[in-house]
Formats: sequence, structure tokens, C-alpha cells
Amino acid sequence: MPVDEAPDDDAVRQTYNFAPGYHGLVYRADGPDHGGSYAAEKRGEPDETSKSGESEQVSSSQEKLDDTRYMLQSMKWGLIPFWTKRNPDYGSMMKTINCRDDSLYDDRGMWTSMKKKKRCIVIAEGFYEWLKKNNGKEKIPHFTRRKDGQLMCFAGLWDCVKYDDSDEKHYTYTIITTDSNSQLKFLHDRMPVILENGSEALRTWLDPKRDEWSKDLQSLLKPFEGELECYPVSKDVGKVGNNSPTFIVPIDSKENKNNIANFFGNQRKAAKAKTDSDVMGKPADTLKEEPESKGIKVEHDVNETRETTNRVEGTEDNAPLPVPAQSRGIKRERSEGGDGDGDTADRVPQQKLKGWSASPQKSAARSPVKKAKTRSATSNSNAAAAKGSPVKGDGTRKITSFFSNK
Repeated sequence: MPVDEAPDDDAVRQTYNFAPGYHGLVYRADGPDHGGSYAAEKRGEPDETSKSGESEQVSSSQEKLDDTRYMLQSMKWGLIPFWTKRNPDYGSMMKTINCRDDSLYDDRGMWTSMKKKKRCIVIAEGFYEWLKKNNGKEKIPHFTRRKDGQLMCFAGLWDCVKYDDSDEKHYTYTIITTDSNSQLKFLHDRMPVILENGSEALRTWLDPKRDEWSKDLQSLLKPFEGELECYPVSKDVGKVGNNSPTFIVPIDSKENKNNIANFFGNQRKAAKAKTDSDVMGKPADTLKEEPESKGIKVEHDVNETRETTNRVEGTEDNAPLPVPAQSRGIKRERSEGGDGDGDTADRVPQQKLKGWSASPQKSAARSPVKKAKTRSATSNSNAAAAKGSPVKGDGTRKITSFFSNK
């Protein structure tokens, strides 16, 4: 469908949680605010076309089709009739966000002037509806959209009003509803009237020359016959003001980043990827000699002094790493006396671990290494400190004796 005029981007509320009172995008035939056609006014013709027959009306419409211009316009959701004197409250506006198709049969009521001259199309990606469970105590939001991914064209009515205390024009609209099709019966008994984009039905609905309500127009208001997608979404959409693209993502979809199962699944994948990256960064000979590859767990004495080295290339983690035992020429063996001070885990069996211990030839050539006396970082248990007598310069004085001498 052609568009001869469109609003600025900031004039329309683009959101994943569209509420009554927001300004949406409306497509309609360009014409005066009271409805009808500019072409008829320019020719000095009355707003109403001939009433002598249905065929004559359609023929007249086709002759003047080229004179019709179409526009996109920003309007507020919740129709306010042109005869309104003061700005209505929110509750009153909520009553006119929808218009039942069966209320248009009779030529009476508030919709009479709009259905004849002020018909429009409301553009949206889809709509929400709440499935009620447990006698209405639980409400689960569902999102419905076209299966082919096209935008939805809802049949609607519009109007323009000026309040007594202002000269500003206010454009508002309502969405026409009809019986639900078989696909949405489980969700609700009503659904918006959806017209095919570019179809003859849509052109007929928007034709400003048709300014009398007819059976042709009424017949367009029927359940959608195309394929739809309908699925549950996040309950956060139920709060006005919330806005997120996840509101139109199925709650059980792997694409939903709020899904807790997917969150932990992604954490495991990231950890595995980092482990694989670390392994692939090691020399080829160490890949076969790792103790963990043989099911042997190497543990260290809590009092043991271990050298470290810096590794900065090929990793984001620049923390110092322990130097392997083979680079120090020290063979790790089970300590004497079983579980001693600071021993909290089982020791490794006395066996040579390839890749982590020096060769016998190199070990024999080196002088015995005397294990330095070390002290646990959390222990103050030396003989001098136990008696309460500080030793100069050894840094082992108890913190309690420090405060007691003050």
C-alpha cells in the first residue's frame, strides 16, 4: 500500500509492551478530520455518494481511486469521540480501546459516524492475551503473531477531538474485535480483526468514498483465516512501564536469555571452552604427562613454599602460576609421619609422575635439597610465641600480645 505522509520516529511509541494511552501507528486514507474524501470537497460534491445501489457506489469509488492519498499517522490508543468537551480520565478511555464487531450492525450508538467515514488500520507486530487458570487466580500472558513474520493489520476506527479549553487536535483510535478463530479459542473468545496487507479487503475497508455502512464492510469483520503463532511469554509484560525484547520470546525457548536453565548451561559451556583453551596452549609432551589424565590427584602441603612464574601470553588471566616440579629438580613424595600439622587431604602414593618429577640421572647429580622450615600463613604456633615471649625480628608475635602491651 502507498504511503504519501508519515510521522517522525519519535511521534510513535515503539515498545514491546504497548499499553492504552500510548501513541501507535495508524494507516488511513488522507481526508478531512470529520471524515470523508478531499476529492469530494474539491469538486463541490456532498460527502455522501449515491445511495441508489451497491453497484453504483462501487463504480464511483473505482473512478476516483486515483485521487485517494494514504498516510501513516500517530494516534493515541483509546478512542475519544469528537463531541467530548473535556479530557476524559483513564478509566473512560479504557472502555473504548476495543470495539465489538457486532456493535456495528445497527445504525446507532457512538460508533455510527466513525464506522462510515473514519475507518483505519492499526499496525503492530502482534498482540498479548492472558490465559486464565485456577478460576482466574493465575494469568499467563501469551503473544500472538503471524507465522509468516509479516506485520499485523488490525481493522480500526479513529476520531479527532478538540476540548473546550484548547485548540489542539487530539487523534485517537480503537481496534475492532471479533470471535476468535479455532487456533485461539483456548486463549480467549475474542480476537482483533486482522486484514491481509495489500489485499482487496484492506482497500475496501480504507476507501473514503464508502461513507455508508454496508454488508460488504460488515463482512470484512471476521476471524483471521491465516496461520498464527501463539505461545506463553514472560509475566513481566503484565506491568506497564516494563519493556524488553524478551517479552516476545517464548519462555521455554533457548533464545530466552532470562531462562535460568539456559543461564547455567551457558556458564558450563564457557568453563569448558576455557579449559579446552588452556589445554591446547600447553606443549605437546605435557599433554600426555598430566597427572589428571591418569586419574592421579596431586596435592600440596599447606606449609610448602612454591615458586611461581608469570604467564602473560595467550591468556586473559595474568596471575602467577606454580612452577612444575620438574623445572626445580624436586621429586614429590609422601611426607613422613602421615597427617602432620597443616595436612588436611590424602597424599599422593610414592610413585614417579612423568612430566612432573626430574629424571633419575639429574636427581643423582644434584645435592640433597634441605626442606626449609616454613610456617602456615594462619598459624602463630612456634615455641617462643606459645610462651608469650616475642622474638625480635621474626615477625611471629601474637596480635593479642601486641594489644596487651599497649
